[in-house]
Amino acid sequence: MLQLHPNCECCNRDLPPDALEARICSFECTFCADCADTRLQGICPNCGGELVRRPVRPAAKLVNNPASTERVFKPQGCKPVTAEAKA
Repeated sequence: MLQLHPNCECCNRDLPPDALEARICSFECTFCADCADTRLQGICPNCGGELVRRPVRPAAKLVNNPASTERVFKPQGCKPVTAEAKA
């Protein structure tokens, strides 16, 4: 089950469980759409995987399956993806 991390790893923006602007990779690294699209060009800086829209868990299911409260933040920010890293 997805952990639904509560923030962007790059800018620390809050991303509640119903956020349509949350992006994740297959390892559940979590980013906001702005960082994912502009700084990272759709590529996870941690694993090199594709960043896609995180699904929204229905509110009724959050009662028994709550989102994670564990924040992952990299104070140094995320380095923009270069052409070499995408190859």
